[in-house]
Amino acid sequence: MSRPYRLLALGLPLLLLALAACSPLTALNALSPAGATDSVEGLAYGEGARRKLDVYRPRDQRGPAPVVVFFYGGNWVGGERGDYAFVGRALAARGIVTIVADYRLHPEVSYPDFLRDAAQAVAWAHREAARYGGDPRRLYVMGHSAGAYNAAMVALDERWLQEQGMATADLRGWIGLAGPYDFLPIENPTTKPVFHFPDTPPDSQPVRHVAAGTPPALLIAAHKDKLVEPERNTGQLAKLLRARQVPVRELYYGSVTHTTLVASIAAPLRWLAPTLDDVAAFVLKPGA
Repeated sequence: MSRPYRLLALGLPLLLLALAACSPLTALNALSPAGATDSVEGLAYGEGARRKLDVYRPRDQRGPAPVVVFFYGGNWVGGERGDYAFVGRALAARGIVTIVADYRLHPEVSYPDFLRDAAQAVAWAHREAARYGGDPRRLYVMGHSAGAYNAAMVALDERWLQEQGMATADLRGWIGLAGPYDFLPIENPTTKPVFHFPDTPPDSQPVRHVAAGTPPALLIAAHKDKLVEPERNTGQLAKLLRARQVPVRELYYGSVTHTTLVASIAAPLRWLAPTLDDVAAFVLKPGA
């Protein structure tokens, strides 16, 4: 039996028991110990309960570490930063200061307010990361699903960081996991009011903002994604970036779905895909 399947056989009963007792994300957090990492939780980057973030950092780092700001998915209507502690711990254990940020959701807000929140969180990281061992000169933005959309728009559309006194050039790169980058006309009934359908602005789409000189990208998707079509979104965006000479790495995994792609970052599910390895390699590559 191969090593991944031995690990699966050993860990699956425990994982199934945890999933039965609580939500899947809570289980992943419970089965993803902090290890040699520390966290500071509930820091405000703006006003209100949804403008807060948690910082995860390596315990014994040597010198300033790269910084990743992570935004979770949830179709812009749900999600909590605490549910994604496993992402913060995993990246911090690889030597990356990681910030997991909340942002306001519909119906409290709609497009583009959550992008202003995302940019504000990134600006906080640029300003404050050094306090937590981070190097603001090596700043990345990352997200999954709706969070990948947020990351893409912050990295590609100058408007949002400019409002914070920054530029997309202040980012060393960005990472998108199963992101929706081209979804007009909107078909999902939950998403329609978020983007003012049928009057959705065309420039709400990340593919409209690809230009030479935008930050390098790592785009990862699942072949089996039934929610965000990988070729139209990840594939098309990668093609547009390459056409403008923007460095991009495009990866597709065969053993994950839209949801388990981000879950594969957690220790119990890393046998599914090398998501953590590929993200860490992108952020920690020599010269980055």
